[in-house]
Amino acid sequence: MQKHSPSYLIKQNLARGDSYIKAPIIVTFKTSNRSNAKVKKKVIRNRSIDEVLDVNTKIPGIPKSAIITHIGIGKKYIK
Repeated sequence: MQKHSPSYLIKQNLARGDSYIKAPIIVTFKTSNRSNAKVKKKVIRNRSIDEVLDVNTKIPGIPKSAIITHIGIGKKYIK
């Protein structure tokens, strides 16, 4: 009999091929929870929206302690 690990420990391998929308995803985040924290934007082009919203996914350029304020899909959010 095989033991199964809990579902929260199993890492999903999402396909990267054509499974994501080709539109850029823009993430607006603050580096800390202070009111005067600098607001930054990051454009992500090669991930699906599900990967961006997943808590366990590490995105280069966005620290783990960052507070995400907005997420937008499409070129009109790039400014």
